[in-house]
Amino acid sequence: MTAENKPGTQTTTGADAVDEAIAQGIDFDGSPIPKAKLELYQKVMALEENRQRSGVSNTMRSRIVRIGAKHIPQEELNQMLVDAGFAPLKDKEVAFFYAGK
Repeated sequence: MTAENKPGTQTTTGADAVDEAIAQGIDFDGSPIPKAKLELYQKVMALEENRQRSGVSNTMRSRIVRIGAKHIPQEELNQMLVDAGFAPLKDKEVAFFYAGK
């Protein structure tokens, strides 16, 4: 029996794991997510749903930087961005994502 069909269990890996946990209202440790936290999250996400997008490439780059910085050294991620035709890391991105690493 996998975690997907066992009651009360869920996977904690993959891009959708957090969204699935939020939808169920249950944290990865099995504890319920407090109602106030869920309501605030839903309110902010509703605002985000209505925001005009600047373009797919911009969003792709933002996600690559935000997630890539967790896993890839700065110089390597910067080169990967340039090689793929994206703008290199900005000073503010380096300061935010790589300061203290």
